[in-house]
Amino acid sequence: MIGQLIFGVLFIGAMALAIYNARNIFRNIQLGQDERRTDQPAKRWKAMLLVAFGQKKMFKRPFPALLHLFVYLGFCIINIEMLEIIIDGLFGTHRVFSRLGGFYAFLIGAFEWLALSVLIGCVLFLTRRNISRLKRFFGIEMTPWPRTDANLILIAEIALMAAFLTMNAADYKLQLLGAPNYVRAGAFPVSGWLLPLLPDTIPTLVGIERFCWWFHIIGVLIFLNYLPYSKHLHILLAFPNTYFSNLNPKGRFSNMGSVTNEVKAMLDPSYTPEAAATPLHFGAKDIQDLTWKNLLEAYTCTECGRCTAVCPANMTGKLLSPRKIMMDTRDRMVEVGNNIRKSKNNEQKDDGKSLLDDYITREEIWACTTCNACVEACPVNINPLEIIMELRRYMVMEESQAPASLNTMFGNVENNGAPWKYAQADRANWVKGS
Repeated sequence: MIGQLIFGVLFIGAMALAIYNARNIFRNIQLGQDERRTDQPAKRWKAMLLVAFGQKKMFKRPFPALLHLFVYLGFCIINIEMLEIIIDGLFGTHRVFSRLGGFYAFLIGAFEWLALSVLIGCVLFLTRRNISRLKRFFGIEMTPWPRTDANLILIAEIALMAAFLTMNAADYKLQLLGAPNYVRAGAFPVSGWLLPLLPDTIPTLVGIERFCWWFHIIGVLIFLNYLPYSKHLHILLAFPNTYFSNLNPKGRFSNMGSVTNEVKAMLDPSYTPEAAATPLHFGAKDIQDLTWKNLLEAYTCTECGRCTAVCPANMTGKLLSPRKIMMDTRDRMVEVGNNIRKSKNNEQKDDGKSLLDDYITREEIWACTTCNACVEACPVNINPLEIIMELRRYMVMEESQAPASLNTMFGNVENNGAPWKYAQADRANWVKGS
């Protein structure tokens, strides 16, 4: 009974903390501007199933994609077993689903093979990160904490799967020894290999089985509440992020309704302006000027570096890293959210900082070639280019600041109707000289 009470307190406390963290994340995302992303539901479901669940874009690199699939499916499916552990913990039962008979044996056997695949995958991922030291896992934005975060999660997954298999092995041996309350149930194709390593005394085996049981459930509850502070939040947010993907062609940029109305009115005096929200200013200077989808993407970023690895600006030594854009946006969003929660009446006050300049430099923004390589490479459909373009809009339309080459182009478009310095009357002169 004491064990049940302890488990109940831990479980309720962990779930309450998880709900609190989830509410903070949701509130932070709501800091962004409204944007409609609910049209064409059939296409959105298809994108989510293919990209998030099917991990379609991951398979551009088959080997890491296969490892990731093993870890992803293994860790998610094995946690179905958590339902049984929770019931056992709350009601003092043991393997409450064992009455399912042959199907239960199939489930436990499948879970064990998946646990082994997770173990192998995590060990290989640790090796790639820390021994092979792939270039895309490093960069100016990959400070010690992001690298430590990735290693902590991999080590935690290895420990949880090892505890799961050891628990099953001890349970299986107790079943074979005829220990009280350990009825014959389940199939143990992987943990069975561990039987020779375990002692033969029932009390010691019970201690091992109970320790691994508690270690596994407490580890999962800790992992659940660590997610909001980790890049591994993408495990959950990849699904809504891909569902709300931008379904327009990648080369199409959005127009500001208020500016479009002004231009159309200038060209046609009889034009009746359409209803359009008037922004506080053009473009984005801080996270409140971005859309909620941009902020959702910042939380969803896996920090895998595939976007930065294919960025032509980054390849040529320029300062831009699309991964850093997303990480900086997330850091700024968390900072603003924390400031609001600490203030009286949850008021948003100016802290003297902004996403532009304090987090993302102008040199980074203007290094972008708008090629969409980062968007194409992202395995969960994150779009760093949208944030880059909004920051550019602010600099050009609010501050009238742009590189000299762009200012020259803007002047030529205004005066000559084209990016070139030649007047319209002189455009065909090249024909005469040919």
